[in-house]
Amino acid sequence: MRLIRARIDSAALRANLQAIRARAPASRVMAVVKANAYGHGLVPTALALPDADAFAVARLEEAITLRDNGLKRRIVLLEGVFDAAQLAQAAQLELDLVVHQPLQIELLERFRGPRPLPLWLKVDTGMNRLGFRPEEFRAAWERLRGLQPAPLQLRVLTHLACADEADGGATAEQLERLRPLVAGLEVELSIANSAAILAQPSTHASWVRPGLALYGVSPFAAQRGAQLGLRPAMTLESTVIALREVASGERVGYGGVWRAQRASRLAIVAAGYGDGLPRGIPSGAPVLIGGHRAPLAGRVSMDMIAADITDLPPVSVGDRVEIWGSRLAVEELAVAAGTIPYELLCGVSQRVPIELV
Repeated sequence: MRLIRARIDSAALRANLQAIRARAPASRVMAVVKANAYGHGLVPTALALPDADAFAVARLEEAITLRDNGLKRRIVLLEGVFDAAQLAQAAQLELDLVVHQPLQIELLERFRGPRPLPLWLKVDTGMNRLGFRPEEFRAAWERLRGLQPAPLQLRVLTHLACADEADGGATAEQLERLRPLVAGLEVELSIANSAAILAQPSTHASWVRPGLALYGVSPFAAQRGAQLGLRPAMTLESTVIALREVASGERVGYGGVWRAQRASRLAIVAAGYGDGLPRGIPSGAPVLIGGHRAPLAGRVSMDMIAADITDLPPVSVGDRVEIWGSRLAVEELAVAAGTIPYELLCGVSQRVPIELV
């Protein structure tokens, strides 16, 4: 019996991919599966999405894992490579490389591989993280065009810093910086992340790069995935492992921060920060037991949480608990915890087994 598991709905993943295609029908889709597919499992997620046009990872190790598990589709290495050995391995794996700094151009200029590489030149239009600044773009473009052998393809991408903001002003500024750089190049572009796919069609371009939306979760603070036509792909489920009766006035958990205001019944659930739940989730944040909302009582510990079931129908040891998923949105727990859904999903620890259904 598995006390806790992350159940991944492959049909929901595919439905979200189709919903993204409907929002950006003229664009190809690069499914972002970095960070263990946002906690959903790198390999099972990628293999569940055979219709994606490409997959994006951050690190070379992620790409190696996908190739070792039989993924034949295009893989884009978002952070690129950082030495000659990595470049040789990326070429052997037939990866697309993002180029965002002069060191990477120098590596390519010295490289004598068996085949030309597909490259993506990244321009920094306002994120100020990775990419060539606008005034550096043309020189970088010409150096890449002059490689011998010439790149198999040469495309351009940028990343939006504020696509989730309703007024779109920062995104419009980034697009204005990008437009003169690519004018006349007739080059394939990738601009849009999840928020831009859903809210700013002017960013869709040749390729879109959905991350959070692919997993059925909203990138917008005021909305949930279901409101955007998305289906949550992960249900984090656990188990009631003990029941407790506490008298009025008794404290519960580390630090005794929760005090019973009446005689209360508690369910002890096998889930804690060892499984990826933030320790800062406060008392009162809900879980679902038997389909009923039960507020947490006391601090999250390494392996357990306590939920107040005083007002619920009878609960038994062995009952399943939904921490987030199809009936309790991860967005709600993120708000309660003072964080974002990305952190909760990516934080699911390795000891939580992933089950693709």
